[in-house]
Amino acid sequence: MMSSQAQKGLVFKEEEIFGRGSQGRTGYSLPAFGCPTMDPRKLLSDDSLRIELEGFPRLSEPEVIRHYTRISQWNFSVDTNFYPLGSCTMKYNPKVNEAIARFTGFTNLHPLASDDHAQGTLGLIYDLGLWLCEITGLAAATLQPAAGAHGELTGLMMIRAALQMRGNARSTVLLPDSSHGTNPASVIFCGYKPKTLTSNENGMINLNELEEVMDDSVAALMITNPNTLGIFESKMLQIAKLVHDRGGFVYCDGANLSALIGKTKFGDMGIDVAHLNLHKTFSTPHGGGGPGAGPVVVTEDLEPFLPVPVVIKENTSYIRDFARPKSIGRVHSFNGNVGVLIRAASYILTMGAEGLVEATEAAVINANYIRARLIDHYFMPYKGETLHELVISDKWQNEYSVTTFDIAKALIDRGFHPPTIYFPLIAKGALMIEPTETESKETIDEFCDAMIEIAELAKSNPEKLLKSPLNTVRSRLDEAAAARNPNLRCDFCG
Repeated sequence: MMSSQAQKGLVFKEEEIFGRGSQGRTGYSLPAFGCPTMDPRKLLSDDSLRIELEGFPRLSEPEVIRHYTRISQWNFSVDTNFYPLGSCTMKYNPKVNEAIARFTGFTNLHPLASDDHAQGTLGLIYDLGLWLCEITGLAAATLQPAAGAHGELTGLMMIRAALQMRGNARSTVLLPDSSHGTNPASVIFCGYKPKTLTSNENGMINLNELEEVMDDSVAALMITNPNTLGIFESKMLQIAKLVHDRGGFVYCDGANLSALIGKTKFGDMGIDVAHLNLHKTFSTPHGGGGPGAGPVVVTEDLEPFLPVPVVIKENTSYIRDFARPKSIGRVHSFNGNVGVLIRAASYILTMGAEGLVEATEAAVINANYIRARLIDHYFMPYKGETLHELVISDKWQNEYSVTTFDIAKALIDRGFHPPTIYFPLIAKGALMIEPTETESKETIDEFCDAMIEIAELAKSNPEKLLKSPLNTVRSRLDEAAAARNPNLRCDFCG
């Protein structure tokens, strides 16, 4: 088997670009236009002119290109190797979807174009909304929200509007202790108070506790299914009935939809509203903070409160409908992050119904294969059945003074990006692993071999792990100090 693990080799130590080069060197030349030269200071005010920096680097084009290319090679990417971030779904995305998103018919469309000049894009938005409703079993969708947290806020705003129409917006939203960190933030931003539910020994909602706290002050239960431990809430129908019987709504964080497509639907579970992370499940590389899209799908009861405009079809034309008196209003300028929507539509069309089901099955099989290989080497704090991701901890390695942090750094030396670490918070010393559907058995075996080797080293030679990573340009850094005291200015600029 050919290994893709990291090896020492051509790893360049790159100096800062400031102070390099020499005066008079340049990376460009412009032809003379035969026009008289003019001092820009006579045409522009002083505050419009760039300040000339003494000693600013003067470099040729190859020097600049090589500098930034070498720096780029310090970074890990999903195009170079396995990136098993749990709950973030950092999977390889087909390049055909990138190519389609760059079609000039999409990229040259002005955001202010009228409906009759934007029929292709509006038609795509309309169709994608229908497909997402079919996938989730819900009645209507808005594609405006720019990411998952934005979708959370949008969904909660719709719940608040619906409850206000009933005469009482209520005051509290229930959250499992395994929820994503954005969930309580969205709750507070929407004017509600979050209240935490404690997970049971299997990592799921405790029905008895829900029975006790679900009263007429609760607007909604905000749940992730499968949850952040990668475990499916098997009593979802009972949970939803309890919340509905007492006048609340059920919100689902759809970050983990890749474990469900073609197998079950949110609507069948009794969920009223959910957001979907297109940049996780449906093909957009979202590393580095963006871009993203977090469409929201809702039941018929919540459909009147969708943000405006809603793209509808009249005869053979697509139009943006603003005449919706119960709408919560706009949540994004223009039509949302359309480039992400195009990629998602391309992904769905390319995969087809059978392909989407196969992707779900592969994601679940991959995660369970990792679980089977690691279960004798790492402690698993919750015993519920794993779907698309799994959570292990450093409990056994702690006996040898090796921590989750050390395990993560040792993985870097072996050519793998670390999983999500120390999350979810309910699992002490957590490593949260999501292989996604795109990884081959060979890649997963290499990852598992590396994890098992690290577990063995923790017993036999823990000191070696405490020095990792050794094969990188930078070794172990004081990350806590860097976060608390960031130095964002170079010595040259002051």
